[in-house]
Amino acid sequence: MAWILIVFLILLGGLIAPFGDILGTKIGKARFSILKLRPKKTATIITIITGGFISSISIGLLILVSEEFRQRLFVDIPFLQKTLDESRKALIPLQEERKELEGKIIQKEKELNQLKNNIKEFRRGNIVIKRGQTLFIAEINSSSNIKADLTKIYNEADKFVRKIVIPINKKEKNILLWRPNDITKIETIAAKGGNWILVIKSATNVLKGDNFVFVSPDLLENKFIVKKGDVITSSILGKNDLNLKSINLKIQSLIRETRDIIRAKGSQVNEINTNGNFVRKIRDFLEENQNIKFKLEVVSLRDSKTVEPIMVEINILKIPS
Repeated sequence: MAWILIVFLILLGGLIAPFGDILGTKIGKARFSILKLRPKKTATIITIITGGFISSISIGLLILVSEEFRQRLFVDIPFLQKTLDESRKALIPLQEERKELEGKIIQKEKELNQLKNNIKEFRRGNIVIKRGQTLFIAEINSSSNIKADLTKIYNEADKFVRKIVIPINKKEKNILLWRPNDITKIETIAAKGGNWILVIKSATNVLKGDNFVFVSPDLLENKFIVKKGDVITSSILGKNDLNLKSINLKIQSLIRETRDIIRAKGSQVNEINTNGNFVRKIRDFLEENQNIKFKLEVVSLRDSKTVEPIMVEINILKIPS
């Protein structure tokens, strides 16, 4: 059926096309004009209209004769268009996810390149200050002259860093570089009142003999992290845990948990100082007490603020049956 329809359309086009050409020629010779156009342009328009007429008849016959063509034209095409629109909408979040992944890849590439540079510098053995290393810590009181305090802190920090980076050249000064807007931000915050701690960290790895050290100052509230007698964390152990190996593992876990807790509260301390007497205290307790539940508590031995050391002891307590 399809082949017959195609042959018919070819023959129909072949018959109508000469008719359109002859009609256009006769109109041209007759000097016929439409809408005051020149006869030649009028003949061209007639020829174009004849071509459109051929196309219209072809499509009309296809619609009339071929059920498959009607199905594709009136059902499948709108369905495909709708599917295409839905696919485009579904593609939008995928494109956003792709952009996010590309951003993460770029960030990871930067970190990899930085790591490669760090490795090269480590191999040379010239790094004296690591990126992110705390260089200087000072207290700022908002009731004093903040600008004068910052100048004094800068000079002291600069002197300290010079001893590390260029110990031979004692005359060199002002090797610390920080952004002016960082200082402006610090002055604005400190002027609101309260006690603050200024932490100056290195923004890059620094090699011995470098002329400049880029730093990143950070202003932190000088607040109490723990107070004397505070139970920072604790853990309950059962009868099966009454051996030194299990208790040592539990103590190590409690110290790690304590470190995470004080960091979450804003402490700038990296290590936890412990009272060594607790080991003997726990051993003596286990010798006197068996087959009971007990609790280990990490207790603060002093008041500690943002940058002050954290001193703790570990107590062992009976749990009533």
